[in-house]
Amino acid sequence: MKKLDLEALEYHSSFPAGKTGIRPVKPTASQHDLAMAYTPGVAAPAEAIADDRDKSYDYTGRGNLIAVISNGTAVLGLGNIGPYAAKPVMEGKALLFRILGGVNAFDIELDASDPETFIQAVKALAPTFGGINLEDIKAPQCFEIERRLIEELDIPVMHDDQHCTAIITAAALVNSLELAGKKAEDVKMVVNGAGAAAIACTDLYIKVGVRPENIVMCDSKGVIRADRTDLNPYKKKFGTSRDLHTLAEAIQGADVFAGFSKADVLSKDMVRTMADKPIIMALANPYPEISYEDALEARPDALVSTGRSDYPNQVNNVIGFPYIFRGALDTRATKINEEMKLAAVYAIAGLAKSAVPEEVLKAYGADSMSFGPDYIIPKALDARLLETVSVAVAKAAMESGVARRPITDWEEYREYLKRLPRD
Repeated sequence: MKKLDLEALEYHSSFPAGKTGIRPVKPTASQHDLAMAYTPGVAAPAEAIADDRDKSYDYTGRGNLIAVISNGTAVLGLGNIGPYAAKPVMEGKALLFRILGGVNAFDIELDASDPETFIQAVKALAPTFGGINLEDIKAPQCFEIERRLIEELDIPVMHDDQHCTAIITAAALVNSLELAGKKAEDVKMVVNGAGAAAIACTDLYIKVGVRPENIVMCDSKGVIRADRTDLNPYKKKFGTSRDLHTLAEAIQGADVFAGFSKADVLSKDMVRTMADKPIIMALANPYPEISYEDALEARPDALVSTGRSDYPNQVNNVIGFPYIFRGALDTRATKINEEMKLAAVYAIAGLAKSAVPEEVLKAYGADSMSFGPDYIIPKALDARLLETVSVAVAKAAMESGVARRPITDWEEYREYLKRLPRD
Protein backbone atom coordinates (compact mmCIF):
# COMPACT_ATOMS: atom_id res chain seq x y z
CA MET A 1 0.00 0.00 0.00
CA LYS A 2 1.29 3.46 -0.89
CA LYS A 3 2.49 5.80 1.85
CA LEU A 4 -0.22 8.33 0.94
CA ASP A 5 -2.92 5.66 1.25
CA LEU A 6 -1.64 4.64 4.69
CA GLU A 7 -1.62 8.25 5.83
CA ALA A 8 -5.17 8.73 4.53
CA LEU A 9 -6.45 5.66 6.38
CA GLU A 10 -4.83 6.87 9.59
CA TYR A 11 -6.27 10.35 9.10
CA HIS A 12 -9.80 9.03 8.66
CA SER A 13 -9.69 6.40 11.41
CA SER A 14 -8.02 8.37 14.22
CA PHE A 15 -10.42 9.18 17.06
CA PRO A 16 -13.07 10.35 16.42
CA ALA A 17 -13.48 8.51 13.13
CA GLY A 18 -14.58 10.48 10.09
CA LYS A 19 -14.21 14.19 9.35
CA THR A 20 -17.32 15.93 10.65
CA GLY A 21 -19.31 16.16 13.86
CA ILE A 22 -22.05 18.09 15.62
CA ARG A 23 -21.66 20.63 18.39
CA PRO A 24 -24.17 22.84 20.21
CA VAL A 25 -24.47 26.51 19.31
CA LYS A 26 -26.58 27.60 22.28
CA PRO A 27 -25.73 27.67 26.02
CA THR A 28 -26.19 24.31 27.78
CA ALA A 29 -24.47 24.87 31.13
CA SER A 30 -27.52 25.28 33.37
CA GLN A 31 -30.90 23.70 34.07
CA HIS A 32 -32.52 26.77 32.49
CA ASP A 33 -30.43 26.34 29.35
CA LEU A 34 -31.56 22.73 29.01
CA ALA A 35 -35.16 23.73 29.62
CA MET A 36 -34.87 26.19 26.74
CA ALA A 37 -33.10 23.69 24.49
CA TYR A 38 -35.63 20.88 24.95
CA THR A 39 -38.74 20.70 27.10
CA PRO A 40 -40.59 22.95 27.76
CA GLY A 41 -38.67 25.49 25.65
CA VAL A 42 -39.18 23.77 22.33
CA ALA A 43 -42.95 24.06 22.49
CA ALA A 44 -43.15 27.74 21.53
CA PRO A 45 -41.03 27.51 18.35
CA ALA A 46 -42.69 24.21 17.40
CA GLU A 47 -46.15 25.82 17.64
CA ALA A 48 -44.97 28.86 15.67
CA ILE A 49 -43.64 26.63 12.90
CA ALA A 50 -46.84 24.57 12.89
CA ASP A 51 -48.69 27.81 12.08
CA ASP A 52 -46.13 28.97 9.49
CA ARG A 53 -43.54 26.49 8.27
CA ASP A 54 -41.27 29.28 7.01
CA LYS A 55 -40.64 30.08 10.68
CA SER A 56 -38.43 26.96 10.61
CA TYR A 57 -35.79 29.26 9.12
CA ASP A 58 -36.05 31.56 12.15
CA TYR A 59 -36.20 29.05 15.00
CA THR A 60 -34.00 26.18 13.74
CA GLY A 61 -30.72 25.75 11.89
CA ARG A 62 -32.48 24.85 8.64
CA GLY A 63 -31.56 28.11 6.92
CA ASN A 64 -27.86 27.32 7.16
CA LEU A 65 -28.01 23.58 6.54
CA ILE A 66 -27.28 21.73 3.30
CA ALA A 67 -27.72 18.04 2.54
CA VAL A 68 -24.90 16.50 0.52
CA ILE A 69 -26.71 13.52 -1.00
CA SER A 70 -25.36 10.68 -3.13
CA ASN A 71 -26.06 7.08 -4.01
CA GLY A 72 -22.42 6.45 -4.87
CA THR A 73 -23.09 5.44 -8.47
CA ALA A 74 -20.52 7.79 -10.07
CA VAL A 75 -17.90 8.81 -7.52
CA LEU A 76 -15.15 10.88 -9.12
CA GLY A 77 -12.25 8.67 -10.09
CA LEU A 78 -13.78 5.63 -8.38
CA GLY A 79 -16.96 4.89 -10.32
CA ASN A 80 -19.97 2.99 -8.96
CA ILE A 81 -18.69 2.14 -5.47
CA GLY A 82 -22.08 2.34 -3.71
CA PRO A 83 -23.40 4.41 -0.81
CA TYR A 84 -21.24 3.02 1.99
CA ALA A 85 -17.97 3.61 0.14
CA ALA A 86 -19.17 7.06 -0.97
CA LYS A 87 -19.47 8.27 2.62
CA PRO A 88 -15.84 9.44 3.06
CA VAL A 89 -16.20 11.51 -0.09
CA MET A 90 -19.51 13.06 1.00
CA GLU A 91 -18.13 13.77 4.49
CA GLY A 92 -15.29 15.61 2.81
CA LYS A 93 -17.73 17.70 0.79
CA ALA A 94 -19.68 18.55 3.95
CA LEU A 95 -16.43 19.61 5.61
CA LEU A 96 -15.58 21.96 2.74
CA PHE A 97 -19.02 23.59 2.93
CA ARG A 98 -18.33 24.46 6.56
CA ILE A 99 -14.71 25.60 6.48
CA LEU A 100 -15.03 27.64 3.29
CA GLY A 101 -18.59 28.95 3.25
CA GLY A 102 -19.67 28.73 6.87
CA VAL A 103 -22.47 26.42 5.68
CA ASN A 104 -23.43 23.47 7.88
CA ALA A 105 -23.85 20.27 5.91
CA PHE A 106 -24.94 16.70 6.60
CA ASP A 107 -23.76 13.97 4.28
CA ILE A 108 -26.52 11.52 3.36
CA GLU A 109 -25.81 8.34 1.44
CA LEU A 110 -28.88 6.67 -0.02
CA ASP A 111 -29.09 3.01 -0.94
CA ALA A 112 -31.23 3.93 -3.93
CA SER A 113 -30.00 3.28 -7.46
CA ASP A 114 -33.53 3.63 -8.84
CA PRO A 115 -34.21 7.30 -9.70
CA GLU A 116 -37.79 7.33 -8.40
CA THR A 117 -36.77 5.82 -5.06
CA PHE A 118 -33.98 8.39 -4.79
CA ILE A 119 -36.32 11.28 -5.61
CA GLN A 120 -38.93 10.26 -3.06
CA ALA A 121 -36.30 9.80 -0.35
CA VAL A 122 -34.87 13.28 -0.92
CA LYS A 123 -38.33 14.83 -0.97
CA ALA A 124 -39.10 13.17 2.36
CA LEU A 125 -35.89 14.59 3.85
CA ALA A 126 -36.34 18.11 2.48
CA PRO A 127 -38.03 19.71 5.55
CA THR A 128 -34.73 19.31 7.42
CA PHE A 129 -32.66 21.38 5.00
CA GLY A 130 -32.31 24.78 3.39
CA GLY A 131 -30.80 23.29 0.23
CA ILE A 132 -29.79 20.05 -1.49
CA ASN A 133 -26.38 19.39 -3.04
CA LEU A 134 -26.60 16.29 -5.23
CA GLU A 135 -23.30 14.53 -5.72
CA ASP A 136 -21.74 11.65 -7.66
CA ILE A 137 -24.90 10.25 -9.30
CA LYS A 138 -24.43 8.55 -12.65
CA ALA A 139 -25.79 9.88 -15.93
CA PRO A 140 -28.34 9.93 -17.39
CA GLN A 141 -30.30 9.29 -14.16
CA CYS A 142 -28.82 12.42 -12.58
CA PHE A 143 -30.56 14.66 -15.12
CA GLU A 144 -34.03 13.37 -14.30
CA ILE A 145 -33.34 13.31 -10.55
CA GLU A 146 -32.23 16.92 -10.51
CA ARG A 147 -35.02 18.12 -12.83
CA ARG A 148 -37.72 16.52 -10.71
CA LEU A 149 -36.34 17.76 -7.41
CA ILE A 150 -35.99 21.32 -8.71
CA GLU A 151 -39.59 21.22 -9.90
CA GLU A 152 -41.05 19.56 -6.81
CA LEU A 153 -39.13 21.28 -3.98
CA ASP A 154 -39.10 24.94 -2.97
CA ILE A 155 -35.46 24.97 -1.82
CA PRO A 156 -32.33 25.23 -3.97
CA VAL A 157 -31.19 21.94 -5.52
CA MET A 158 -27.98 21.63 -7.53
CA HIS A 159 -26.11 18.64 -8.90
CA ASP A 160 -22.59 19.87 -8.21
CA ASP A 161 -20.90 17.54 -10.70
CA GLN A 162 -22.88 19.21 -13.47
CA HIS A 163 -23.37 22.83 -12.59
CA CYS A 164 -20.51 23.77 -10.33
CA THR A 165 -18.09 22.19 -12.80
CA ALA A 166 -19.82 24.22 -15.50
CA ILE A 167 -19.53 27.45 -13.52
CA ILE A 168 -15.82 27.08 -12.76
CA THR A 169 -14.86 25.95 -16.26
CA ALA A 170 -16.97 28.73 -17.79
CA ALA A 171 -15.07 31.25 -15.66
CA ALA A 172 -11.80 29.73 -16.89
CA LEU A 173 -13.10 29.88 -20.46
CA VAL A 174 -14.15 33.53 -20.18
CA ASN A 175 -10.73 34.57 -18.90
CA SER A 176 -8.83 32.33 -21.34
CA LEU A 177 -10.71 33.89 -24.24
CA GLU A 178 -9.77 37.34 -22.99
CA LEU A 179 -6.10 36.38 -22.72
CA ALA A 180 -6.18 34.81 -26.18
CA GLY A 181 -7.87 37.88 -27.67
CA LYS A 182 -10.79 35.83 -28.93
CA LYS A 183 -14.56 36.28 -28.76
CA ALA A 184 -16.82 33.50 -27.52
CA GLU A 185 -19.12 33.79 -30.51
CA ASP A 186 -16.23 33.24 -32.95
CA VAL A 187 -14.45 30.22 -31.46
CA LYS A 188 -14.67 26.62 -32.53
CA MET A 189 -14.93 24.23 -29.57
CA VAL A 190 -14.43 20.52 -29.12
CA VAL A 191 -15.91 18.86 -26.02
CA ASN A 192 -14.54 15.40 -25.32
CA GLY A 193 -16.86 13.44 -23.07
CA ALA A 194 -20.64 13.40 -23.00
CA GLY A 195 -21.55 12.65 -19.41
CA ALA A 196 -23.35 14.85 -16.91
CA ALA A 197 -20.50 17.33 -16.43
CA ALA A 198 -19.74 17.66 -20.14
CA ILE A 199 -23.35 18.31 -21.08
CA ALA A 200 -23.98 20.84 -18.29
CA CYS A 201 -20.70 22.61 -19.07
CA THR A 202 -21.51 22.84 -22.77
CA ASP A 203 -24.95 24.26 -22.01
CA LEU A 204 -23.32 26.99 -19.91
CA TYR A 205 -20.63 27.73 -22.52
CA ILE A 206 -23.45 28.49 -24.91
CA LYS A 207 -24.88 30.92 -22.37
CA VAL A 208 -21.56 32.79 -22.18
CA GLY A 209 -21.58 33.19 -25.93
CA VAL A 210 -20.22 30.10 -27.70
CA ARG A 211 -22.38 29.31 -30.71
CA PRO A 212 -23.99 25.83 -30.66
CA GLU A 213 -23.13 25.30 -34.33
CA ASN A 214 -19.44 25.84 -33.49
CA ILE A 215 -19.37 23.00 -30.94
CA VAL A 216 -18.43 19.40 -31.68
CA MET A 217 -18.94 16.88 -28.87
CA CYS A 218 -17.29 13.45 -28.74
CA ASP A 219 -18.02 10.40 -26.64
CA SER A 220 -16.24 7.06 -26.36
CA LYS A 221 -17.47 6.09 -29.85
CA GLY A 222 -16.28 9.25 -31.57
CA VAL A 223 -18.00 12.41 -32.76
CA ILE A 224 -21.63 12.77 -31.75
CA ARG A 225 -23.23 13.02 -35.16
CA ALA A 226 -26.86 13.79 -35.85
CA ASP A 227 -27.20 10.54 -37.82
CA ARG A 228 -26.14 8.27 -34.93
CA THR A 229 -28.92 6.06 -33.62
CA ASP A 230 -27.39 5.25 -30.22
CA LEU A 231 -27.79 8.66 -28.56
CA ASN A 232 -29.85 9.53 -25.50
CA PRO A 233 -31.79 12.83 -25.68
CA TYR A 234 -29.10 14.70 -23.73
CA LYS A 235 -26.39 13.80 -26.24
CA LYS A 236 -28.63 14.07 -29.28
CA LYS A 237 -29.08 17.82 -28.93
CA PHE A 238 -25.36 18.23 -29.62
CA GLY A 239 -25.33 16.05 -32.74
CA THR A 240 -23.46 17.63 -35.65
CA SER A 241 -24.16 17.17 -39.35
CA ARG A 242 -20.52 17.79 -40.27
CA ASP A 243 -18.52 14.97 -41.83
CA LEU A 244 -16.44 14.34 -38.71
CA HIS A 245 -15.94 11.00 -37.02
CA THR A 246 -12.94 11.14 -34.66
CA LEU A 247 -11.47 13.47 -32.09
CA ALA A 248 -8.40 13.91 -34.30
CA GLU A 249 -10.62 15.15 -37.13
CA ALA A 250 -12.71 17.40 -34.89
CA ILE A 251 -9.75 19.07 -33.17
CA GLN A 252 -8.23 20.44 -36.38
CA GLY A 253 -8.52 24.22 -36.33
CA ALA A 254 -10.36 24.23 -33.00
CA ASP A 255 -9.82 27.16 -30.63
CA VAL A 256 -10.97 25.34 -27.48
CA PHE A 257 -10.68 21.80 -26.18
CA ALA A 258 -12.74 20.94 -23.10
CA GLY A 259 -12.07 17.46 -21.78
CA PHE A 260 -14.33 15.50 -19.43
CA SER A 261 -13.17 12.04 -20.41
CA LYS A 262 -10.02 10.04 -19.60
CA ALA A 263 -6.25 10.25 -19.57
CA ASP A 264 -4.09 10.61 -22.67
CA VAL A 265 -6.79 10.81 -25.34
CA LEU A 266 -5.47 14.14 -26.64
CA SER A 267 -2.07 13.73 -28.29
CA LYS A 268 0.60 16.35 -28.91
CA ASP A 269 0.07 15.90 -32.65
CA MET A 270 -3.63 16.72 -32.22
CA VAL A 271 -2.80 19.84 -30.21
CA ARG A 272 -0.44 21.02 -32.96
CA THR A 273 -3.39 21.10 -35.40
CA MET A 274 -5.41 23.50 -33.24
CA ALA A 275 -5.83 27.22 -33.97
CA ASP A 276 -3.41 29.87 -32.72
CA LYS A 277 -3.42 30.41 -28.93
CA PRO A 278 -5.49 27.29 -28.27
CA ILE A 279 -7.39 26.97 -25.01
CA ILE A 280 -7.01 23.51 -23.49
CA MET A 281 -9.08 22.50 -20.46
CA ALA A 282 -7.98 18.92 -19.80
CA LEU A 283 -10.04 18.04 -16.76
CA ALA A 284 -9.94 14.26 -16.43
CA ASN A 285 -8.81 13.42 -12.88
CA PRO A 286 -6.32 12.51 -11.61
CA TYR A 287 -4.70 12.19 -15.03
CA PRO A 288 -5.79 14.68 -17.70
CA GLU A 289 -6.49 14.08 -21.36
CA ILE A 290 -3.05 15.55 -22.03
CA SER A 291 -0.48 16.47 -19.43
CA TYR A 292 0.25 20.11 -18.72
CA GLU A 293 3.83 19.64 -19.90
CA ASP A 294 2.90 17.88 -23.14
CA ALA A 295 0.29 20.50 -24.03
CA LEU A 296 2.79 23.34 -23.68
CA GLU A 297 5.55 21.39 -25.41
CA ALA A 298 3.27 20.86 -28.38
CA ARG A 299 1.97 24.44 -28.35
CA PRO A 300 3.89 26.97 -26.24
CA ASP A 301 1.15 29.52 -27.02
CA ALA A 302 -1.58 27.35 -25.40
CA LEU A 303 -3.59 28.39 -22.34
CA VAL A 304 -3.86 25.23 -20.27
CA SER A 305 -6.10 24.32 -17.33
CA THR A 306 -6.35 20.95 -15.58
CA GLY A 307 -8.06 19.51 -12.52
CA ARG A 308 -4.75 19.03 -10.72
CA SER A 309 -3.51 21.14 -7.83
CA ASP A 310 0.17 20.65 -8.73
CA TYR A 311 -0.09 22.73 -11.91
CA PRO A 312 -1.27 26.28 -12.62
CA ASN A 313 -4.95 26.93 -13.33
CA GLN A 314 -6.57 24.16 -11.35
CA VAL A 315 -10.27 23.94 -12.15
CA ASN A 316 -11.68 23.01 -8.77
CA ASN A 317 -15.36 22.99 -7.79
CA VAL A 318 -14.38 24.12 -4.31
CA ILE A 319 -14.11 27.70 -5.58
CA GLY A 320 -17.82 27.61 -6.34
CA PHE A 321 -20.23 25.41 -4.41
CA PRO A 322 -19.76 26.78 -0.84
CA TYR A 323 -20.38 30.32 -2.01
CA ILE A 324 -23.16 29.59 -4.51
CA PHE A 325 -25.17 27.87 -1.78
CA ARG A 326 -24.19 30.61 0.69
CA GLY A 327 -25.82 33.28 -1.48
CA ALA A 328 -28.83 31.05 -2.14
CA LEU A 329 -29.36 30.27 1.56
CA ASP A 330 -28.97 33.86 2.71
CA THR A 331 -31.72 35.02 0.36
CA ARG A 332 -33.83 31.89 1.04
CA ALA A 333 -33.89 31.31 -2.69
CA THR A 334 -36.37 28.77 -4.02
CA LYS A 335 -33.84 27.54 -6.59
CA ILE A 336 -30.42 28.09 -8.11
CA ASN A 337 -31.30 29.41 -11.56
CA GLU A 338 -29.31 30.31 -14.67
CA GLU A 339 -28.97 33.93 -13.61
CA MET A 340 -27.33 32.89 -10.34
CA LYS A 341 -24.97 30.51 -12.14
CA LEU A 342 -23.90 33.18 -14.61
CA ALA A 343 -23.41 35.67 -11.78
CA ALA A 344 -21.04 33.17 -10.16
CA VAL A 345 -19.17 32.68 -13.46
CA TYR A 346 -18.43 36.38 -13.89
CA ALA A 347 -17.70 36.95 -10.19
CA ILE A 348 -15.07 34.18 -10.22
CA ALA A 349 -13.62 35.36 -13.52
CA GLY A 350 -13.46 38.96 -12.29
CA LEU A 351 -11.72 38.06 -9.04
CA ALA A 352 -8.77 36.61 -10.98
CA LYS A 353 -8.05 40.10 -12.28
CA SER A 354 -7.75 41.65 -8.81
CA ALA A 355 -4.46 41.99 -6.95
CA VAL A 356 -3.72 38.77 -5.07
CA PRO A 357 -3.46 39.24 -1.28
CA GLU A 358 -0.28 38.36 0.58
CA GLU A 359 -1.99 35.57 2.53
CA VAL A 360 -2.87 33.77 -0.72
CA LEU A 361 0.69 34.07 -2.02
CA LYS A 362 1.97 32.70 1.28
CA ALA A 363 -0.48 29.77 1.21
CA TYR A 364 0.83 28.73 -2.20
CA GLY A 365 4.50 29.56 -1.60
CA ALA A 366 4.51 32.13 -4.42
CA ASP A 367 6.29 35.46 -4.68
CA SER A 368 3.67 36.88 -7.02
CA MET A 369 0.54 36.03 -8.96
CA SER A 370 -1.24 38.11 -11.55
CA PHE A 371 -3.83 37.56 -14.23
CA GLY A 372 -2.21 35.75 -17.12
CA PRO A 373 -1.50 32.34 -18.67
CA ASP A 374 -0.42 30.87 -15.31
CA TYR A 375 -3.22 32.49 -13.29
CA ILE A 376 -6.51 32.29 -15.14
CA ILE A 377 -8.88 31.65 -12.20
CA PRO A 378 -8.60 32.32 -8.44
CA LYS A 379 -6.95 29.88 -6.08
CA ALA A 380 -9.06 27.63 -3.86
CA LEU A 381 -7.70 29.19 -0.65
CA ASP A 382 -8.55 32.76 -1.65
CA ALA A 383 -10.82 33.91 1.19
CA ARG A 384 -12.23 36.70 -0.99
CA LEU A 385 -14.30 34.11 -2.85
CA LEU A 386 -16.75 33.98 0.06
CA GLU A 387 -17.70 37.61 -0.25
CA THR A 388 -17.28 37.98 -4.02
CA VAL A 389 -19.29 34.98 -5.17
CA SER A 390 -21.88 34.93 -2.37
CA VAL A 391 -22.79 38.58 -2.95
CA ALA A 392 -23.03 38.10 -6.73
CA VAL A 393 -25.27 35.03 -6.35
CA ALA A 394 -27.46 36.73 -3.72
CA LYS A 395 -27.96 39.77 -5.95
CA ALA A 396 -28.85 37.55 -8.91
CA ALA A 397 -31.36 35.63 -6.78
CA MET A 398 -33.08 38.88 -5.89
CA GLU A 399 -32.98 40.34 -9.40
CA SER A 400 -34.35 37.14 -10.93
CA GLY A 401 -37.23 36.90 -8.46
CA VAL A 402 -36.38 33.68 -6.61
CA ALA A 403 -35.31 35.28 -3.32
CA ARG A 404 -37.79 35.08 -0.44
CA ARG A 405 -35.68 37.18 1.92
CA PRO A 406 -34.17 40.19 0.17
CA ILE A 407 -30.91 41.69 1.41
CA THR A 408 -31.25 45.44 1.84
CA ASP A 409 -27.86 46.44 3.27
CA TRP A 410 -24.99 44.97 1.25
CA GLU A 411 -22.25 46.34 3.48
CA GLU A 412 -23.91 44.73 6.48
CA TYR A 413 -24.16 41.48 4.51
CA ARG A 414 -20.45 41.59 3.67
CA GLU A 415 -19.63 42.08 7.34
CA TYR A 416 -21.88 39.16 8.22
CA LEU A 417 -19.98 36.95 5.77
CA LYS A 418 -16.67 37.93 7.34
CA ARG A 419 -17.97 37.01 10.83
CA LEU A 420 -19.34 33.59 9.89
CA PRO A 421 -17.89 30.78 12.01
CA ARG A 422 -16.03 28.35 9.72
CA ASP A 423 -14.25 26.08 12.17
